[in-house]
Amino acid sequence: MNPVDVQNDADYPISADALIRAVQTVLTAHGVSPQSEVTVVITDDDEVQALNRQFRDVDAPTDILSFPADAPPIPIPDEPPYLGDLIIAYPYAKAQAEKVGQDIQQNLSLLVVHGTLHLLGYDHDTPENKAIMWQKQAQALQTLGIPDSLVPPLEDEA
Repeated sequence: MNPVDVQNDADYPISADALIRAVQTVLTAHGVSPQSEVTVVITDDDEVQALNRQFRDVDAPTDILSFPADAPPIPIPDEPPYLGDLIIAYPYAKAQAEKVGQDIQQNLSLLVVHGTLHLLGYDHDTPENKAIMWQKQAQALQTLGIPDSLVPPLEDEA
């Protein structure tokens, strides 16, 4: 299965196994090489706000940021493909879930599914692209046993 590194230096109460399962569900459904790697970082709102400001010119926290990896300039033999990083603001995601009375772990799984789809090139920049991405997202959530109705809307849906 795909190596997934979950970094949670602040020891937020999460299930790393559930997040790994969410990444692997999306990658498996898309036939991605089982050696492909992803990193999931669980951090605070300030860190995500700083990254959002630096990379998106948005000076505000958000729930998740996806950073697809660039292909290495020179192929490295036996080096597994690195897909990228998912950065989640735990306090923001927790507040987002609480606002609609939903489970934080299910919200985190939704965010990881969403972010992993971004790493694979999906986007929601047009109604057509959004429909495709949301369909893939719903399929992954169904595979994970998370009904769409049990997770809060993503920030761009609110």
